[in-house]
Amino acid sequence: MALNKKENHQHLLLHSNSSSESNSSPSSPSCSPRRRPSSPSAPPPHYNNRTRRIFDLRKPQNRISCSFMVLIRNLRFLLVLPLLYISVFCIYVGNFADIVNQSPLPGSIYRSPEIFIKLLPQIQSDNASSLQVLRKWGYLLMLSSVWKYDRGQKSQKACVDTSIVQHSGLPDARGYLIVDANGGLNQQRSSICNAVAVAGILNAVLVIPRFEFHNIWQDSSDFGDIYDMDHFISTLKGHVTVIRELPKVLLEQYDYNISNILNIRVKAWAPVSYYLGEVQSVLHEKGVIRIAPFANRLAMEIPPSFQYLRCLTNYKALQFADPISVLAEQLVRRMIEKSTKTGGKYVAVHLRFEEDMVAFSCCTYDGGETEKMEMEAAREKGWRDKFKRKTYIIRPGLNRINGKCPMTPLEVGMMLRGMGFGNNTSIYLTSGKIYQAKRNLAPLLQMFPLLQTKESLATSDELAPFEGYASRLAALDYTVCLYSEVFVTTQGGNFPHFLMGHRRFLYGHAKTIKPDKGKLVLLLQNTTISWNTFKAQMEAMLAKSNREGKMLLKTRMGSRRTSVYAYPSEECMCVEGSSYSTPG
Repeated sequence: MALNKKENHQHLLLHSNSSSESNSSPSSPSCSPRRRPSSPSAPPPHYNNRTRRIFDLRKPQNRISCSFMVLIRNLRFLLVLPLLYISVFCIYVGNFADIVNQSPLPGSIYRSPEIFIKLLPQIQSDNASSLQVLRKWGYLLMLSSVWKYDRGQKSQKACVDTSIVQHSGLPDARGYLIVDANGGLNQQRSSICNAVAVAGILNAVLVIPRFEFHNIWQDSSDFGDIYDMDHFISTLKGHVTVIRELPKVLLEQYDYNISNILNIRVKAWAPVSYYLGEVQSVLHEKGVIRIAPFANRLAMEIPPSFQYLRCLTNYKALQFADPISVLAEQLVRRMIEKSTKTGGKYVAVHLRFEEDMVAFSCCTYDGGETEKMEMEAAREKGWRDKFKRKTYIIRPGLNRINGKCPMTPLEVGMMLRGMGFGNNTSIYLTSGKIYQAKRNLAPLLQMFPLLQTKESLATSDELAPFEGYASRLAALDYTVCLYSEVFVTTQGGNFPHFLMGHRRFLYGHAKTIKPDKGKLVLLLQNTTISWNTFKAQMEAMLAKSNREGKMLLKTRMGSRRTSVYAYPSEECMCVEGSSYSTPG
């Protein structure tokens, strides 16, 4: 059988040879299988393009022609592959300029201390000239541009759709919803707001959310330790039914162990349709479900009636428990009293220069070998071998250029002085334990000696009940920042996210400074920059923040991609009043 196949193949080649010689011209060889024979006569039945290509390629001149055409057709790949290789090489090896020993990329090196030492005499003389103007014209006139937008209670806008707040009793709820809120203070706050909305979507009874303990946050507080539980339940009455704990009948079925209750794993940013299609049937079947973890488990874009529940929860139902709210209001009053030189106005700065934050950013500062060893130890302690994996490449210079490095206290001080805040401006600093605090805070205190923290405003006895509870301490900072005239965010995260949205809800426009860190690192690496040039750039940055702060986020139905907590939606305007009132 194999022999017959071989004979047939030879016969096929011979027949093709004779046909080609009689019908083709040797001066015009056929290199393409799509080219038809020059003869009008039809080829034999067994003739095909493949056999013709086999025959044509046996001729040297045909092979050369075809090779040349293939080369032309694939030339684009020869051009693209080297570029692709170079791109991958730069990504995995890092800064190409460092490899060839060229100058570092602009903004990639931390030189802020060097710039500060050079400009310090000009900064001090600039402040002295301002003080002379003060004596002549008065402080508030001198800083009229800095304090341009007064923070004040805004007039409540009319509710666009009043139907979303009207209710005539809830339908009989079918099942109980339990959620585990994880993370820090404001990530838990997000989970609580989402839980109320999901309970409304599922028509379920919400059990007071449980707080997960995490080694990073080191806070074992329960819901009632941070928020006023009675106020929370009563505010939501008529919208969502909230209970403190499951009925004993249900608890008995699960041996009084919440962990035995079915835990549904919900995908991140799940839409309303997912809850109605995938979760509601399970709730009706089981009678009680648990969703853990619950962070970011609801889409930002949801129908107005459920969006309203988020707003109602965030701005009215969540009121800090008395131990927190009483001390927080005292801190605000004390901060106002210490700001008499600026008419009771103060600047709140959210600084993220804690050791774990610096370590996680993988940025390099001016601490030399000691800093390198401490950061490696911190990364090992907090994240084990995550940063040692081959797939994880540390590029401090690129991180700094892209604005991912936490701002140092020195950089914050230079920025604010450049924007026009004098050294008699009161600063409230909210932060965790600052990395090498004594050394890094010294320049900021030199520029702003009237700097306060909760530790300086409160006595040790007043703070004693809060020690060891990160979320309760963060709640104190949150309140003092909420009532500041100016709020400065330096790194992003849930804390400034919620705070900016809350200030927008309360005041309409409250000055928030969001530094352009990509621009700032370029200026602070230029060792020849003058104070006047730097100041002009900072004033332009402040003006940009003012413009963006006054802008309202406009979204179309189904197009919201930003946080409703940072940019309150129209439904939030239907929330009458707020659980916060300005301390007097």
